[in-house]
Amino acid sequence: MHLAQINIARLLHPQDDPRVAEFMDNLDAVNAVAERSPGFVWRFKDESGNATDTQAFDDPQIIVNLSVWESAEALEQFVFRTVHKQFYGKRRAWFDPAFGPALALWWIEAGTTPTLDEALARWRKLRDEGPGADVFGWEGAGAAELWKTARCG
Repeated sequence: MHLAQINIARLLHPQDDPRVAEFMDNLDAVNAVAERSPGFVWRFKDESGNATDTQAFDDPQIIVNLSVWESAEALEQFVFRTVHKQFYGKRRAWFDPAFGPALALWWIEAGTTPTLDEALARWRKLRDEGPGADVFGWEGAGAAELWKTARCG
């Protein structure tokens, strides 16, 4: 089994606003680190090379990131032990914390990739019903441990 993840966030400002420029200007670099990370399998991309042109919601300030990893440990190594951690630490400057769960995780068969519609459905289920066997946050990701201390920062 592989771990799929969707990260959904609402920017506090439009994508071309200088107040989110540091985030937007570094997406390519951070995604390149992800793609070179041990355990990375796949990520959803649109014409932008990221997923920032994908309008999954009516609100253009809501952005998505969808990827697949060999394990929860591989994902958390990328999130909390690479340059991504610097951006994770600044998330409150760029994103609305009241929007909803930022992250939804679920297990998929190795060799498959989720559709954006499937990922959005998982995220909505987590938002509306809470974690379960078919969708969860870090707390349901088995051996993942780094998130416990990273969330405090």
